[in-house]
Amino acid sequence: MNHRTDSAWYKQLHWQILIAMSLGTVAGLLGGPELAAQIGWIGTLFIKLLKMVIVPLVVASIITGVASVGGGRSLGRLFSKTLGYYVLTSLLAALVGLMLVNLIKPGVGANLVNVESKQLPALSTATSTTELILSFIPENVVQAAAKADMISVIVFCILFGLAVASLPAKPRETILSFFGAVFDAMMKLTRGVIMVAPIGVFALIVRVVGNTGLESFKALGLYMVTIASGLTIHLFLVLPLMLLLLGRINPRIHFENMIEPLTLAFSSSTSMGTLPVTITAVEKRVGVSNKISSFVLPMGATVNMDGTALYECAGVIFISQVLGYHLTLTQQLVVVVTALLASIGAAAVPSAGLVIIFLVLEAVGMRGPEVDVIVGAMLAVDRPLDMMRTSVNVFSDSCGAAIIARSEGESDVDSEVRSAT
Repeated sequence: MNHRTDSAWYKQLHWQILIAMSLGTVAGLLGGPELAAQIGWIGTLFIKLLKMVIVPLVVASIITGVASVGGGRSLGRLFSKTLGYYVLTSLLAALVGLMLVNLIKPGVGANLVNVESKQLPALSTATSTTELILSFIPENVVQAAAKADMISVIVFCILFGLAVASLPAKPRETILSFFGAVFDAMMKLTRGVIMVAPIGVFALIVRVVGNTGLESFKALGLYMVTIASGLTIHLFLVLPLMLLLLGRINPRIHFENMIEPLTLAFSSSTSMGTLPVTITAVEKRVGVSNKISSFVLPMGATVNMDGTALYECAGVIFISQVLGYHLTLTQQLVVVVTALLASIGAAAVPSAGLVIIFLVLEAVGMRGPEVDVIVGAMLAVDRPLDMMRTSVNVFSDSCGAAIIARSEGESDVDSEVRSAT
């Protein structure tokens, strides 16, 4: 188990980002628009680095994730149940986020980027459901990737991953080995980009505060309340209902049996890093067989990101509210679908959702320096939200394993609160 913790608090990324945010606030207040103009390019550089890794990271992540769990005819029923559960819970999470951000409206009236006098570009939108569906399928996947038409790229990767999964063992392993190596390399590059986040956050916060003052933090505080409320509802209402309705499982017992992985997920912000502890708890305490847990949980750590789907959906609507856009029902549907698909490609590492949010923004045509500044401001307050998202992701994985085990006839699942030994 790779639980990496730095002994010195100042070496931990979330503290570095918080310090950068504080220093950026002070510098922005003292330096004003002049300082914002001088160092704003550093924040732009950081955002460009984040965007740079999107296409190869998502392509490698989705293909390896889908292909590695989809092979074998005997696994067809288990694969269908698992994928169906994950799609359902991620969709419900995205809808919870959509509902709350439309009710609370955290971005309405906010002035994060001084865009009132600027001409905003027209949003992309489909004119019918048929056109919406057709737009998901790329005629040329290379062109779609070059144009950042990420929803088309994601659909292609899912289909390609399923095709790879159906190949004989030797060619399947060859392709998986290649894309696995690409994924490892992109993860190393992504971690390198994330490590310079404090510098980028400092520059972005200087730009925001230097141009708008402290009023921006009211909107960010309300945004945090919106996301945190949505994650809380999904964790303590939606997922327990899934346990009750689909698995006839007592949610209280499941919560108690899963306390260790939930604590680790919250503190580490990585679903994949928590996976060994999650598997141990699901097998030893929840009572799921190794046959189910070894299939459902790794797949969940790869493709099941309820918290990320909620965050992507609510975050994009928040940005649209700040910029003064009114998204139609069709455009919000595009956001929900893209958030669902993008969450499948979200790597199970800290702050991956921040990278993936650009995919959802592109789906409705929201791009430009104003959007980049708002995303940078969201990064400054993302750490506690990321911790909550990871806990939701891990708990949803465990619920899926328990529900599917019950559906496969394993009657001892969550029959009692068990010790870890």
